[in-house]
Amino acid sequence: MIAEPIASRSSLQKENSVIDVTSPGSANHNGNENRQKNVRGKRRAREVSENAKRRYSESRGGSPGRAERHHLKNGDIEAVTLFEVVTMGRDAIQAVVDDWIEAYHTDRDTALLDLISFFIQCSGCKGVVTAEMFQNKQDTEVMSKMVEELDEGSGLQYKKFLAFPWILTVTWPLDMDSGEYPLIMPGLYWKRFRANFCEFVSVLVSQCQYSIIFDSHLMDTLISLLTELSDSGVRAFRHTCTLAGTKLLTALVGVALNLSVSVDNSQRLYEVEKGKTSSKRAGLRLEKIQGKITELQDKKCEIENMMDALFKGVFLKRYRDVIPEIRAICMEELGIWMRLYSSVFLNDSYLKYLGWMLHDKQPDVRLKCVLGLQGLYGDALLSSKLDLFTSRFKERMISMTLDKDHEVAVQAMRLLMVISQSCEDVLSSEDCKHMFQFVYSSHRPLAATAGEFLYTKLLSASALPEPREGASEQERRRDLTGARVRALLQFYRESELHQHVVYLVDSLWDCAGALLKDWASLTSLLLQDSSALGPGLSSVQEGLVIEILLASVRQAAEGPPLAGRGTSKKVISARERKVQTDDCTRLTEHFLVVLPDLLSKYSGDAEKVSCFLKIPQYFQMDANSSVYSEKHLKALLTQMSAALEMHTDAGVLEAAARTYQSLCSEDTRWQILASPARDDIVQRWVERLDILLRDMLQEDGTFTADEEHTGEVLSILKRVSAFHNSQDLSRWGIYDSVSRLLNVEVQRGVLPPQVTIQALQCVCYAVLWQLNSCGEGPLPREKALAQRNQLRGFCEKCHRCLSHSHPAVKEQAFLSLCDLLTAHSYQLQAWDHTAGTPFLYTPDPKLQRALLAFIMENVFTGVDSDSQSKASESESGVNRLEDLHRRRNLLAAYCKLIVHSVLEMSMAAEVFKQYMKYYNDFGDIIKETLSRTRQMDKIESARTLVLCLQQLFLRLKQEQDSGNTCSSGVQTFSSIKELARRFSLTFGWDQVKSRESLAMIHRDGIEFVFQGFVQRTEKHSPPYISYLTILSEFSSKLLRPDKKTVYSYLQKCAGEHTINNRDESWLPLVYYRASLLATADGEDAVSYISSDTFKQPSLTNRSRSPSIKQPPSDEEAQSGAWLPCKTPELKTPPLLTSAEAKGKKAARSSSSQPGEEEAEGQVTAVATLEGPPNGANDEVDVDTVEVDL
Repeated sequence: MIAEPIASRSSLQKENSVIDVTSPGSANHNGNENRQKNVRGKRRAREVSENAKRRYSESRGGSPGRAERHHLKNGDIEAVTLFEVVTMGRDAIQAVVDDWIEAYHTDRDTALLDLISFFIQCSGCKGVVTAEMFQNKQDTEVMSKMVEELDEGSGLQYKKFLAFPWILTVTWPLDMDSGEYPLIMPGLYWKRFRANFCEFVSVLVSQCQYSIIFDSHLMDTLISLLTELSDSGVRAFRHTCTLAGTKLLTALVGVALNLSVSVDNSQRLYEVEKGKTSSKRAGLRLEKIQGKITELQDKKCEIENMMDALFKGVFLKRYRDVIPEIRAICMEELGIWMRLYSSVFLNDSYLKYLGWMLHDKQPDVRLKCVLGLQGLYGDALLSSKLDLFTSRFKERMISMTLDKDHEVAVQAMRLLMVISQSCEDVLSSEDCKHMFQFVYSSHRPLAATAGEFLYTKLLSASALPEPREGASEQERRRDLTGARVRALLQFYRESELHQHVVYLVDSLWDCAGALLKDWASLTSLLLQDSSALGPGLSSVQEGLVIEILLASVRQAAEGPPLAGRGTSKKVISARERKVQTDDCTRLTEHFLVVLPDLLSKYSGDAEKVSCFLKIPQYFQMDANSSVYSEKHLKALLTQMSAALEMHTDAGVLEAAARTYQSLCSEDTRWQILASPARDDIVQRWVERLDILLRDMLQEDGTFTADEEHTGEVLSILKRVSAFHNSQDLSRWGIYDSVSRLLNVEVQRGVLPPQVTIQALQCVCYAVLWQLNSCGEGPLPREKALAQRNQLRGFCEKCHRCLSHSHPAVKEQAFLSLCDLLTAHSYQLQAWDHTAGTPFLYTPDPKLQRALLAFIMENVFTGVDSDSQSKASESESGVNRLEDLHRRRNLLAAYCKLIVHSVLEMSMAAEVFKQYMKYYNDFGDIIKETLSRTRQMDKIESARTLVLCLQQLFLRLKQEQDSGNTCSSGVQTFSSIKELARRFSLTFGWDQVKSRESLAMIHRDGIEFVFQGFVQRTEKHSPPYISYLTILSEFSSKLLRPDKKTVYSYLQKCAGEHTINNRDESWLPLVYYRASLLATADGEDAVSYISSDTFKQPSLTNRSRSPSIKQPPSDEEAQSGAWLPCKTPELKTPPLLTSAEAKGKKAARSSSSQPGEEEAEGQVTAVATLEGPPNGANDEVDVDTVEVDL
């Protein structure tokens, strides 16, 4: 609320002392009202203007004025303020500003108070504003009264400041700074309010620029108000008034520009008048024009003084504000001031702020600075004034291309591109090379911007040599394309990133799409005779052009998304879909004609042929396509057949197989010619293979063949395997023919390794296609039995090959087994039970052990990850990465068998043991396997973890008992303990979900330590008692009731023995007990067991343990947790039945206080554990359902 001025409105002060300015933006009950007004929209716009006029007319007639405004609707009174009008939309702003100006002329003080209340309301203020007239200008103590303080007694906060001619006091609740206010409130409604707020300030200054702003009253009040509130400690005031102050300065810049134009026009008019002859010159007119010029210059000077006051009072105090939104506002507006009013703001005194804030921690602030600089460098008249700034901050602008925020990096790249266009000598060649490399960035917008920069600097017409004189338009176009291609090839070769052609094409696609889709020119470069038109392309350049050609075809057919570039799939619009369809039609029409010639010319180069064979996969071959030519298709199929007969390279064979698969699709017209051509090729291969095998395989099972025939068999097997991988060739009897070769290898072991590998692949694909046919419908019993016999027979052959002397043969046998067993498991899951009982095949234990042995020998080999990082300095990084990729594939294939229940879950224990040792290489695979097994069976997965830890512990125990130092293959005690900690972390935060699993882990661990132990002397402890230290890593995951229950079970198992807490050998038990008794958050037992041995800590360190320092409570003494000696007399109470537990729970809940049943509200299923000795913890089972240990 705002009180009327004491001096000028004394008559109204008695009647109307305060004005309510409670903000609808921060009051919930008014928020809905404003939204209803916004919904009314344009229908209310005219009413607003009429209401405003009615209010001012009432004010002039002696009514309470703008303090109370009446809008009658259904008998209610509705107050309409400037704030409410602004929230209605932009349509009402012009009218309400005109009405406010009219009111200002009539009653200046009242109108100004309304404007002040508007800014207070826009800040979300819920408080009261009182206005006191500042009458004595000579009062030297007035500034000492300008305070902002807190009254803790009333819970109110005060700010008293001078807004000439008043001293305003704003009072608001203490919690305002922590609440929301209009500028930060979410939603489209408040986003529009921000735009309307800025529009209001701009329109206000624009409408007042000819008279009111020069009356030494309005602007003085506004500037002092905004300066004081922008310096407030309350964020709402500071943010809102900083925005208003900077927008006010921007509006004043517009006024200053208008005045500058008027001064220039008047000056020209004066020069014209002065240039007239003395007889025609009017002296009075000259004086009048001169007086007008002086007046305009005075007004301009006054506006600049206002701008300077706002800059020093608002910007200089807020451009380093702690709130990043405020800093961003200052930087955004500063860029606008420099661009619009360069004569004042575009100098080093102001540019330094932009340069400094380029180092801001918040990306939004850096982004505003970069965007502001783009506007400055983009203007040729302004860029010449930035030389000193450029030399000072060039390195920073270049480094911002590596900004962690993607948008800032993109705009920094665009800024440098603008700088290179306006200031040619600023960026050196090294700077440009650095920026060119971003075409390989994983962030596509940044890569596309770098591609645009690359195209501008290297591939544009201005950067290339002039075309030949007298050449035709077609020749000029071909020469330009050739020059661009050579420049692109030169850049690609110099960048030394020869495996990223696809990403280079994707980066250039938006700016150089016309060049990349000019397939006619690109293929003409490949087909032209080098002696015809100057020097042609070298072999390396031809290979790069072919890769670019293939990448552009893929880009046109499939679109921009690439692996590793882009997080989500872009939704293609109808227009983009049409462009894509047209491009596919064009490329199909073109390459269907020229591809046979290209295959013929480069038929001897396998790498180039494989690229050409991939292009038909992107043809438009749907049934509605009009692109079809039988003549050219026959030529293409002929050349493809010739390429297959000439090459056995894996890339060529795979590309040809997939292309035939596309051409032979059932929904195309192309299959009429493609399918018979493919069948003829496969038939020739199978017939030739049968002939060769009859000659090579003798009746006694021996294999006799010379090198030539062996190579021919190998080449045919490669071709058949490649085609069988993508297409079903079962009708040619591939399985029977190639199985004969595998039988010879299994029985005699005389096949060459490469022949064995290809035979394994070929038979594996044959069996996989047979399994796939089972899912298409029910099979006769005889056929199903035959398929199972095939599967069993091939698995036996692969089992024998796992012991082969050649590593590649063993690896292929392992992968074939994993693929077949996984596919068989999937077939069982998708089996239709109405079709009868499926025929099962389960690998025998011997085969399971062989698979595990292969993994341990070929995956978890060599030094651990720490040593590998050091060894990588001497060995080739590429070879190491390839080997790591191979090993990861092998491990993933084995883990699939466990996840699909092909292998027993216990077979994963050996893999889990390597979790810490090979965490960097295989940690993600092992962790995912652990998660999947837990989803399958929580208890069995927990048993596997227990088995893993106990086996590691026993192996270490055996090593130390034998007196040997730990070998490299044996994990130390600290590593086993760390592994247990990592396992416990995988259970997550949901303790209820894992209660049964954790209870089983503790039960098995306790039994592992104490089961079968017979104590001989008092100091004699269980041999495996140190395992309790490892087990304590899982204690923090237990719920409080379960800790007590597990503790009681521990007491039962350990209670039969004499325990000496002073003996170091029993310290693991003490620590384990402490971990179970720790109930406070963050409390846990401290283990002092040595990292690498079983040697226990000295007694001098025992005082550090909280379990030893703190004296036992009475309850703990009764429960036996702190018994120093024998406890055999302790007896275990009987187990509670479900009914007894419910009865005790009901009895307890009737007498307990609220909050004593914390566990009851959390637990839904758990644990029957045997109670503690002497019944000390009987209440443990009352609050929970029990889990049996």
